[in-house]
Amino acid sequence: MIILTMHYHIILTEKCNLKCKYCYEKSLNEFDNNLEKKFEFDFGEPSESKIDLKRLKRFLSKDPEPILIFYGGEPLMKIDLIKEIIDELSDLNIKFRMQTNGMLLDHLPTKYLNKIGKMLVSIDGGCKVNDKYRGKGVYERVIKNLIEARNRGYRGEFVARMTISQEDPDVYKRVKHLVKLINSKIFDSIHWQLDVGFYGNDFDSKKTEEFFKKYNKSNKKLISWWFKNIKRGKVYKLYPYIGIAKPILLGKENCGLRCGSGHSGYTITTSGKIVHCPIMNSIKSFQAGSLSSDPKKLEKFDCVYDCGDCEVYGLCGGRCMYWRRAKLWPKEGDKLICDSIKRYIKEIQKSMVIIYKLILKERISAEDFMYEDYFGPEIIP
Repeated sequence: MIILTMHYHIILTEKCNLKCKYCYEKSLNEFDNNLEKKFEFDFGEPSESKIDLKRLKRFLSKDPEPILIFYGGEPLMKIDLIKEIIDELSDLNIKFRMQTNGMLLDHLPTKYLNKIGKMLVSIDGGCKVNDKYRGKGVYERVIKNLIEARNRGYRGEFVARMTISQEDPDVYKRVKHLVKLINSKIFDSIHWQLDVGFYGNDFDSKKTEEFFKKYNKSNKKLISWWFKNIKRGKVYKLYPYIGIAKPILLGKENCGLRCGSGHSGYTITTSGKIVHCPIMNSIKSFQAGSLSSDPKKLEKFDCVYDCGDCEVYGLCGGRCMYWRRAKLWPKEGDKLICDSIKRYIKEIQKSMVIIYKLILKERISAEDFMYEDYFGPEIIP
């Protein structure tokens, strides 16, 4: 019998200790986006988790191999709660993951640090670009905390999780900096998400078109660099790329929504509701159950809306359900996003012959492209 591993984000707090330009600043300027006409909202969720841990344990015990992902806000603002949850669930067959900005990682006791097998850590490339968006001194502190975690014996996966803004489209330059940190054994892998389509106030036809022109050129350059390293026998774990190569190698190119939301991953809200996605936790129509539900009977959600017969849909999955349903950008903006996705997927598809040949020659292994699905990297930027 095949057991499908289910991932659950658990929102510990809506609060954060940073004021990044991506979410905090943009949200302050997001008015009149008409979302209240598209969704029915539930604004009764507490700002910090109030769930009963015994109830959480009963729910997760019904799942044979659950994976719990600490999420916020900033989850490390609730270190005591993280410790309580890990202790409470210690006799379950469970794995822990986390998405964090890393600023408080040095406060997490070693015992608990080493129980969290994978962490997505927010970092946007080098010090200058990172601190431009996240605040002065953030880069230095995060790197210091990661090195200290390694010195404390942490051997799990640190994923450098970048956000690419319209002001800084050079993904090649930013990834190349982070690759140095992989070579230094600080990070293990890299993922990035484009900050496009999630707010109604940041689309500008001329500016956005120019962003994608530069980003696509930089991304193509990065793909070429990635394949050059593969030819040398080195496969860097860049999730937007291995996330395309893996299903092709496995012959499973009908992937569904690549982040797993609504079919292989759900979110536990601060009140104990189960919703399909952590960024849609206040939308009533995306509630899939509660901690009283049977995990096997949680409502499934489908992202297919206007993808039609898109030739890369099987590998893309629709990118993001929130983006698809909120429709905060005009069609011309969404087309720029889709065209960028198609462009990079096709670049990887046409070079897969290189990977096949090198695997046959045993220069690289198919295992180099394998990873745990749905623990955080959304795959499609």
